[in-house]
Amino acid sequence: MKKTILSLALTTVFGLTAIASPIDGEKKAVKVDESTVTWKAYKVTGSHTGTIALKSGALEFEGDKLTGGEFVVDMTSIANTDLEGDYKGKLEGHLNSDDFFGTATNPTSSLVFTKVEASGKNSYKVTGDLTIKGITKPVTFDVSIYGNKATATLKVDRAAYDVKYGSGSFFDNLGDKTIYDEFDLVVDLQL
Repeated sequence: MKKTILSLALTTVFGLTAIASPIDGEKKAVKVDESTVTWKAYKVTGSHTGTIALKSGALEFEGDKLTGGEFVVDMTSIANTDLEGDYKGKLEGHLNSDDFFGTATNPTSSLVFTKVEASGKNSYKVTGDLTIKGITKPVTFDVSIYGNKATATLKVDRAAYDVKYGSGSFFDNLGDKTIYDEFDLVVDLQL
């Protein structure tokens, strides 16, 4: 009888402890239809802007502190927003081609956070593994979070991902046909 009571007591104590232990973290899915990713690429004679759609994404938190995140981008959705008509269609087709992102064989890109450090009340310095065209390289950027919104701006060096077209890193004497290697991504997430 004493063994049964002791077993019940231990089961109750350890069972309640297991039930009462805090959750390690919370994963908040990104509302992909309400979130935006805007890109801006630069060339000697100007720049182009556009959008690209998130396929999926989530941020991870412990309490109200950001601890991780992972995202998948639908590369086939790349769109230009500063041109119209034939020029718009030609640029979008070229960006989807093997000269740039080869979306037929690489339809998605991904970003997985590997390190998150608080840098202010609502700000974080994030390092992550960015995969484009099957090539993974680390990137570092800042993330700000306010309620159910998160924003980030990334500079991406396309040469690191074998995106060579018009790049002075790969070709000489391009003159005013040079397209700069770095492009910007501005990300506005709704959680």
